[in-house]
Amino acid sequence: MYASELNTPKSELDIRIAKLRDHLRNSDIDAALILQRVDLLYFSGTFQQGSLYLPADGDPILMINKSTGRARAESAIERILHLESPKKVPALLKANGYPLPRKLGLELDVLPTNMYFNYQRLFPDADLVDLSQPIRLIRAIKSSYEIDIMRRAAELSDQLAGHVPNILREGLSELELAGKVEAEARRLGHQGVVRMRLWGSEMFYGHLMSGSTAAVPSYLASPTGGTGTGPAIAQGPGFKAIQRHEPVLVDYVFAYNGYLSDHTRIFSLGPLSPEFIDAHAAMLEVQQMVKRLATPGIASGTLYEQALAKAGELGYADHFMGAAGRERIRFVGHGIGLEVDEYPFLAAGQDLPLQEGMTIALEPKLIFPGKGVVGIENTHVVTQDGLEQLGCFPEEIMVI
Repeated sequence: MYASELNTPKSELDIRIAKLRDHLRNSDIDAALILQRVDLLYFSGTFQQGSLYLPADGDPILMINKSTGRARAESAIERILHLESPKKVPALLKANGYPLPRKLGLELDVLPTNMYFNYQRLFPDADLVDLSQPIRLIRAIKSSYEIDIMRRAAELSDQLAGHVPNILREGLSELELAGKVEAEARRLGHQGVVRMRLWGSEMFYGHLMSGSTAAVPSYLASPTGGTGTGPAIAQGPGFKAIQRHEPVLVDYVFAYNGYLSDHTRIFSLGPLSPEFIDAHAAMLEVQQMVKRLATPGIASGTLYEQALAKAGELGYADHFMGAAGRERIRFVGHGIGLEVDEYPFLAAGQDLPLQEGMTIALEPKLIFPGKGVVGIENTHVVTQDGLEQLGCFPEEIMVI
């Protein structure tokens, strides 16, 4: 009834589970209990409500309380059981021959405190330890299966950007244009949800802003903010009317079969001033430099420092990734996959070495308060020769 060619193959799940199991054995952890929904999707192939119990030795067991039927159709995990309540996890494990763990790994970076206390009560003899870092590092290196899906997402990002000139008109509000772009995204198969791991972060498709409002900062860890529709949202498109001769930033995440492509292009109705044209060209230079340097082994933070230095050399130190001062963010790119904020972060102070197969959204941008934003963003794969760009939509400012 629910089976689909989009289901994650068993061979793919087996590789992912084997990597986590290796960490459990090497760290003397008896088992992992996967609760975070995107991690559950990654290791089991289903987003249905429940948890995956993975012993260091033995078969995984997927316990679902809603919807068990869909989970059985979507997941290649062999042992899938209905769970009446999370409180019955220990009883269900014992009834199926699983000894209760002495050391149990959980995703403590996102697990709510009340749930942590609940699992302490459910497993009173177990030491609860954090598995969030190893899980995120496993997820950071993508398989060819994952990269193929992300290539498709990037193709759809290109198609979506190609639709913008057909609908961009003077006098449209940012929200009106956003609605038209988002309708096309849905027509192309956008899943409608852009997932983030960081507590308190959320995003609806991305950012579409014009002129001065694109340079309005927000709470989000992003170089751009936007007015949004008011304090309850406080980011993204707002009610401002789009005018001629101002940059229109379309920074949208295309989400396809779980995986993401982060993609920014600049449009304008009529030519922009030389200030914007030169600034945008500078960000393309920064992008090309980082793509060349981002080979396996280089520390992720080094790439940010190199990008910052290059922006300064080109004369844009006061505008790179935010206006000078407290509103500036200190990164130039981020890992991306099932979530928009995955490892690695090309950020100040980060020393995670790049590895082949990591996927990175590289986004050098310049923010000019009261005027606008220019820059670029593309999703890439780390290869032996640097970053391979996914998607090929023209990167120059598109004048309509």
